[in-house]
Amino acid sequence: MPRLLIATAVLHFGWAFAQPNAWMDIVRDGFVGTVVDTEADGYWPREASVWFMAAGVTLLALGTLTRHIVRTTGRVPAQLGWYLLLIGVPTAAISFPVTGSWALIGIGALALADRRSARGSRDRS
Repeated sequence: MPRLLIATAVLHFGWAFAQPNAWMDIVRDGFVGTVVDTEADGYWPREASVWFMAAGVTLLALGTLTRHIVRTTGRVPAQLGWYLLLIGVPTAAISFPVTGSWALIGIGALALADRRSARGSRDRS
């Protein structure tokens, strides 16, 4: 699970800079408040650039925290699966089907399945 989340974060960072983005416009305008005016020309590419970066950081944080928890406890926390589903399902429903939120749904389901299989194997021993 942690590696899958970290890999997804790396892909997100890559896409944040590989897609048609507005980073140079954001830099040129001085960062602060450069994605505020929804009526401004170039608002949507700027917003997408920032959200891709923010989502990448979030996924990286979840991945590294999960790695720490797995090393400490030996198992993936169930909350991880639920959090990923809580992020992925509404995003997929609202932006259907043009987002990568489907990956979050899949990873969340895998985390819950992993949690259940770990619980089942613990009960059998």
